[in-house]
Amino acid sequence: MDRGALGEGKMLQGSLDSSGPRFTPLVVVELASDTKEEAIAWLLSRIRDQQQNGGAELLVEQLGPGVGAQEKENPNMFLVGATRQRLLSGAEEVGLFKECNDGSMRGFTCANKHNFKDFEGDGDSFLNMAECQYIIKHELDTLRAKDETHVPGHTQVKLYPGKSIIRRLQSKGILIQIFPLHGQEELKRLSFSWYKKVKLSFQPLDDIRHYYGEGQALYFGFLEYFTFALVPMALIGVPYYMFDWEDYDKYVIFAVFNLVWCTVILELWKRFSSSQAYRWGTLSRKKAFEEPRPGFHGTLGFNPVTGRQEPLYPNHKRQLRVYLVSLPFVLLCLYLSLYIMMIYFQMEGWVLSFHDEEPTFWTGVLLFIPSIIYAVVIEIMNLIYRYAAEFLTEWENHRLESSYQNHLVLKVLVFNFFNCFASLFYIAFVMQDMVLLRQSLATLLITSQILNQFMEAFLPYWLQRRRNKKMIRKVQKRRAVEYKELPLAEQVRLEADMSTYLGTFDDYLELFLLFGYVSLFSCTYPLAAVLVVLNNVTEVYSDAFKMCCVFKRPFSDPAANIGVWQLAFEAMSVIAIVTNCALIGMSPQVKAYFPESETQLILWTVAIEHMLLAFKFILTFLIPDVPKHIQIKLARLEFESLEALKKKRQLLGGKCLKPRTSERPWSEEQRKAYRY
Repeated sequence: MDRGALGEGKMLQGSLDSSGPRFTPLVVVELASDTKEEAIAWLLSRIRDQQQNGGAELLVEQLGPGVGAQEKENPNMFLVGATRQRLLSGAEEVGLFKECNDGSMRGFTCANKHNFKDFEGDGDSFLNMAECQYIIKHELDTLRAKDETHVPGHTQVKLYPGKSIIRRLQSKGILIQIFPLHGQEELKRLSFSWYKKVKLSFQPLDDIRHYYGEGQALYFGFLEYFTFALVPMALIGVPYYMFDWEDYDKYVIFAVFNLVWCTVILELWKRFSSSQAYRWGTLSRKKAFEEPRPGFHGTLGFNPVTGRQEPLYPNHKRQLRVYLVSLPFVLLCLYLSLYIMMIYFQMEGWVLSFHDEEPTFWTGVLLFIPSIIYAVVIEIMNLIYRYAAEFLTEWENHRLESSYQNHLVLKVLVFNFFNCFASLFYIAFVMQDMVLLRQSLATLLITSQILNQFMEAFLPYWLQRRRNKKMIRKVQKRRAVEYKELPLAEQVRLEADMSTYLGTFDDYLELFLLFGYVSLFSCTYPLAAVLVVLNNVTEVYSDAFKMCCVFKRPFSDPAANIGVWQLAFEAMSVIAIVTNCALIGMSPQVKAYFPESETQLILWTVAIEHMLLAFKFILTFLIPDVPKHIQIKLARLEFESLEALKKKRQLLGGKCLKPRTSERPWSEEQRKAYRY
């Protein structure tokens, strides 16, 4: 049975004194310390006001001073919660799917609440804490300006009718952060079952989903799936490496295995993720209407869907920024990456000639230095480019968060792919030096894994401790009492000082690059899969540690799949097929069949490559993304929904409501701008 939010909240209230809040605090809202009193009173009244009056109808109280409070502490921190009935109605508003008594997953409705599994009594334990926090975040995000022209006390912060108040306050720096509180008892149980004991078993994905939401659970599920999918490749690679079967050239069998492997695992993952998403209730969940990003700006106009006023930005201006500034910048970065790659090859040639003149143990060690330096430079360039890509994508002024993320992912993937793999392609197909390819792949892979583990596990925690000495004392105090509960004020301020979790972007990017290393060139270095398996195992523990100890708790993300990253991995698998076919065509065993005609060899290689690509797409068609039994359940649910709609229309006498439209017609230019 799910542990309910109100039950979990007892842990929070257990450490309160008599002056504590009279409700279960779930979310913290922190305003800037110099926020005017009029603005604070206005925002709190809007949060508390009834829904019919345009409010969120939530409970909110100011956080009291902590033990040994200091003057520099921000007093403008507020605890937000909700009544049980408000949370249940919010669950219906956001379209939350829950399991019914018959085992199916359906959208929750208050009218049919007793038809849902685990709904007992008043429903105290029906919604878990992450779901309640997601509902509160949704209600805060949907707070909209009415007839106010500006934020009270801040005349420079303009408000527009129908615009999101929270997003406006965030973009103007009045609202510093909104974050959900940790549930300490549940977090302690999750930490123990997740990373505090080393065990050979699956991750507690249901517990992760219960605490962090479906988006995080799908990432860790993909990380686990990718690790287990690498095991067959690792088992084949170990004897290949130990008994030296390939002699740097005899890698055809391993390359053929790569061709099949990279296609099959992605198709099976889609089925696995669909099953999980259905079980978690996100597969058939309708996507919410997407609001403009907080950073989006433009001239005021009317949205044809909602009829509300919102900023508009001409699409042609955005396209000019993309193609005349962003694209040339990306090409310039690719050129710099190519230039640095050529410097690396010059260093490699110099070290090799030095070793050939007088080979010793130390000159043998020196052979690896250029690759190590190059691997470090690659990581530094990736980091610098990431900041530049974020700045450019923000400057392009995309209206929707999904559009912003797609453009950012595209920029980062193109550069990272070129930066990490260009040298390997050059060695493989221009220099055609399999010995150097094997050495370079091993050095790049090992060095990047060491750097990633340092950057992702040790450094964030060390910086967090160093950045805030006050937090160190609280953490030490917390450990000294062996996880006894802190007073609520201390817990909230401790969590407010934690680093903000920025999402799974970097985690998926790392897996994407590792997938590239093992699918593109691992046939020349069979231990690559073994190294990636070891890296992924440590990645599970380091990521779990960061989520539980370093970062604030993120809001739940009701995802149904891994999104645009699925396309990225599939694109990499297509490139892997072409690459492995080319490597097979270059192998001495295959060349021996075409001793006199290189053209014939190329034609046969291209023909086989096209056949394998066709096989991949046929396999994609034959293996459905959603298992048959889930398709049947979804079809049955859709049929029952249509039948219920028919009955409702019959009761209403066949009358339909006229759709609301904007009073002002849009120009073609406005419509084009809105699409983006």
